[in-house]
Amino acid sequence: MSETDPGVSHDETAPIVSHDETAPIVSLAEIAETLAHLPGPDEAAREAARARDALLTKPPGALGRLEELAEWLAAWQGRHPPRLDRPRVAVFAGNHGVARRGVSAWPASVTAEMVRNFIAGGAAVNAICGALDAELRVYELSLEAPTADFTEAPAMTDEECARAVAYGMMAVEPGIDALAIGEMGIANTTSAAAIAHALHGGDAEDWTGPGTGVSGARLEAKIKAVRLGAARHGGRPPLEVLRRLGGFETAAMFGALAAARMGRVPVVLDGYGAAAAAAVLHALDPSGLDHCQAGHLSAEPAHGRLLALWGKAPLLDLGMRLGEGSGAALALALLRAAARCHADMATFEGAGVSGPETRPAGGSG
Repeated sequence: MSETDPGVSHDETAPIVSHDETAPIVSLAEIAETLAHLPGPDEAAREAARARDALLTKPPGALGRLEELAEWLAAWQGRHPPRLDRPRVAVFAGNHGVARRGVSAWPASVTAEMVRNFIAGGAAVNAICGALDAELRVYELSLEAPTADFTEAPAMTDEECARAVAYGMMAVEPGIDALAIGEMGIANTTSAAAIAHALHGGDAEDWTGPGTGVSGARLEAKIKAVRLGAARHGGRPPLEVLRRLGGFETAAMFGALAAARMGRVPVVLDGYGAAAAAAVLHALDPSGLDHCQAGHLSAEPAHGRLLALWGKAPLLDLGMRLGEGSGAALALALLRAAARCHADMATFEGAGVSGPETRPAGGSG
């Protein structure tokens, strides 16, 4: 299936985290240096969007957040009017060594099984992308070789983490005008909770939720793993926290987020797993997520805590906790509607519609 066809296009590239002697050697230090100066939005495009919005056949602010989204899209696409012709949903899949501690209700083998389901077109995100005419790409990262158990050792080596970041950067290709980022990986909410706990403090219980539906002894095991991981690996720079507590798919999502920022591609974040990757970029630069929208509010309780810390209101709140980019993909419909309203609505002058009355200063309202 071609890249522009809706549905799924499986990335056949060998997992970049595998031991490939021919692959270029990169380091987290090099990545940090690359991200030291993040580009900002195109303010001229933002102002052009704002000026046009004032002319459209509606009261000012009547479309609420759709108006804000149109301005945001223009600013981060660097063009006016904004368009959503080629949105991509990128799902990154990886396995976590901490899964062997019984932190999930599902076996780690489900990650590879669900990837096959994505490729076959049988997952919820396939159906959503088909409904929205959005391209779905699946990126596998060494499913047969999970990260190390972060309660015992760093999850990744420097080289493994850096290569996973570089692999994620490949998702941002020329022509993409918006990127929805999600993940698949058993024990991913355990890893996300550990990253959030290490970056933001508090108690392990503050950041650890039911994930796929665990309770009782499994939830206690999950909380314990998060507590141990944060205690062992916390207090370090953000990229070290990512390396030590993240998954290959978390590092790849971070790479996609960073590449999108460098290339001025607007991003829609999915749930808690994607938010953990975003938390690392936010920790590096508090303005690092300005090119991102929170696609939805996950039912995982700590997801809302992160969004509140960033001051990001989710676009949707549907009680979803599926992952696999499903909430972010749904939110693309809102972005498309915002762009179309902005570009296709008539102006007062063009439609022959009277604009709002202007009264002299001091006149009655």
